[in-house]
Amino acid sequence: MRDQHPSIKTGCGAGAAVPPPVYLAFSGALLALGELAREAGPQQFLHESLLILRRFIGFDSAWWGEVSPATGTRAPRNLMHSSIGLSPDFAQEWNQTVAASDGFARASMDRLGVVVREGGGAPPDVRQEMVAFVERHGLRTVMAITDELPGSGLLFFVCLYRNCAGTRSRFSDLESMLFHAFSRHLLQHWAYRLADMRAASKATSLASLAVSDMQGRLSFLGGGVGRLLGSACDNWQGTILPAKVVDGLARAPCSIALAGSRLLLDRSGPLAVLTLVDDATRASRVSPRELSAAMLYARGHSYKEIARLMGLTPATVRSYLKSAYGSLGVSNKIELLAALAP
Repeated sequence: MRDQHPSIKTGCGAGAAVPPPVYLAFSGALLALGELAREAGPQQFLHESLLILRRFIGFDSAWWGEVSPATGTRAPRNLMHSSIGLSPDFAQEWNQTVAASDGFARASMDRLGVVVREGGGAPPDVRQEMVAFVERHGLRTVMAITDELPGSGLLFFVCLYRNCAGTRSRFSDLESMLFHAFSRHLLQHWAYRLADMRAASKATSLASLAVSDMQGRLSFLGGGVGRLLGSACDNWQGTILPAKVVDGLARAPCSIALAGSRLLLDRSGPLAVLTLVDDATRASRVSPRELSAAMLYARGHSYKEIARLMGLTPATVRSYLKSAYGSLGVSNKIELLAALAP
């Protein structure tokens, strides 16, 4: 069992067999997860998935989302999260006070795809701010898994907590095994959803894609978009888009300039889709005829003049320009001039 299901914890046991009732409940949970993946929106999917998990692994609170790993002297940073049973400012507090000293989080990020457990008292070398954070939020027993979202540039994690102390509160070998299996299914369904959203967008990779609701609450953040928002918006804490970007969502489809880059804002039903693009990427999406019409229009020619010069009807010119505006992510002539500038 240990070889099939790697895990680490304090006081690791000898593995566990799955009782028939638990096996049946787990099988039903996976079926429910598959159905949920087809029907639920992105934000609802992850939240409801953790509630399904709670049916056979009891926990008091949970935290999940995306994190940038530690690099050199730079601490890991949570960029997108949601939670059950935790305070609204939990992630912000983690970023500001304990990210650099959270040895458990680093252990999980160092062992991708492996269940990590801890409980029954803090190790003696834990810093005081971490002890205070654990006590303040009731995180006495924890089980987590972190893994890659291929192409996203960030890591995805799920972390479960029990707030009672003592050995009885520890997550068991059986619970660890079920958590590992469930998380693999969850991550695969989530990766499929993200691939579908990327294919329907103008993004060339998951790293250049972000998805939120129209109020700016993120359900997915690609690493490239995250780095742009972090550099362009001082003190941005993640999870909710900066105010400048949220204001732009009301005008979508449109684009906004940030730190020398351009972010395309579009709608997909109730969701907002954000795509990070550069000028070369945008220009490559415009056909030669559309590009010619756009360049003439940017230079001050009217629809009728462009139609005469290109041997088209004014209606066709209008159609070309509409397509070019969408592909370039611009909403007016000033933005068009900037996008076509060499």
